[in-house]
Amino acid sequence: MKAVLWSGASLLLILSLAVPVFNMLTIMLLMVPYVILYTTLSTRSFLLHLVPVWIIAAVILGPSVLIIALFFLIPAMVMGQMYRKKASAPLILRRTTLTILFCLLAELLIFEGVLKQSFIDQIGEFVRSLVADLDSEHVLPKEWNSDYTESIIKIMIQSIPQAIILISFVYAVITQYFARKALATSIEDIPTMPKAKDWMLPRIMVFYYLVVYILQMFADSTSSSFYSVALMNVVPLMRYAFTIQAIGFFFYIAHQRRWNKAVPVIIAIPLLIFPPLSLIGVLDAAFPIRKSFSKSS
Repeated sequence: MKAVLWSGASLLLILSLAVPVFNMLTIMLLMVPYVILYTTLSTRSFLLHLVPVWIIAAVILGPSVLIIALFFLIPAMVMGQMYRKKASAPLILRRTTLTILFCLLAELLIFEGVLKQSFIDQIGEFVRSLVADLDSEHVLPKEWNSDYTESIIKIMIQSIPQAIILISFVYAVITQYFARKALATSIEDIPTMPKAKDWMLPRIMVFYYLVVYILQMFADSTSSSFYSVALMNVVPLMRYAFTIQAIGFFFYIAHQRRWNKAVPVIIAIPLLIFPPLSLIGVLDAAFPIRKSFSKSS
C-alpha cells in the first residue's frame, strides 16, 4: 500500500510540472518517490510501479514530460542502491551529486549535438531580449550600451559550471533529506548525515583554497580561456564550502555553550549572504579553534 501511495505521489509531482511557479518547488522533490520505491522494492517491482505512472503522465501532459521524469531516474536509482547497501550518508551525497552533475552535462550535450539547441546561445538571446525590453521602457541608464550587455552574457556563461555544480548539490541534499526521513519509518539503521556541529573540512582544503585564490589574483578576468573560467568557478565553490564549515563552527559553539538551537540558525543567514564571512570557516579548518571552546564549556 505504501508503494502505491508513493507511486501516486510520483504521478502528482510529474503532473505538477505543468503548473507555472508551483513547479519550481515540486521539481525539487521529484526524485524522492523514486528513491523510496527503489530502496524498498525489488528492481522488477520498482519498474512495475513506475511504468504506469509514466504512461498516465504521458497521456495527460504529452510524451515530452517524460524527458524530465527520466532525467531524475538515474540519480534516484544510484541513491536508492546506496541506501540498499547501507552506505554512509556523506558517500551517498557525494555520489548522487556527481551522478546528477553527469546527467546535466549529458543532457546539455544531447540538446546541442542532437537537437541543435545551444543552451549558451539561448542565454545570450534571453539577456539581449530582456535588455531590449528594459531599454524600450526607459528603465536602463543612458550610459548603457551593447558592451555592458555582452559583458553580462559573458559572465553568466563563464559561471555555468559553478551553477551546474551547485544545482546538483542542492538537488542531492534535498532528496537525501526527505528520502531519509521517509525511509527511517520502515528501515532500521538508515544512514544519517553528521550533525552540523561535526561538519569539518580536511585541513588540506585550506592550502588548496589559498593556492587557487592567489592564482585568481593574477588571472585575467576578461579572458575566456579554460584557465580563467576554471578559476572563476572554483574559487566561489570553495568559498561556499568554507561557509558551510563556518556554519558548523557556530553550531559547535552553540552545542558547547548550550545556546538555544535557533541561535546558530540565525547566525547562518549572514554567513550565507556575505561571502567574506567564509574566512571564519577557513580559520576553523586551519587552526584547532574548537578545542578552546570545548575546554571552557
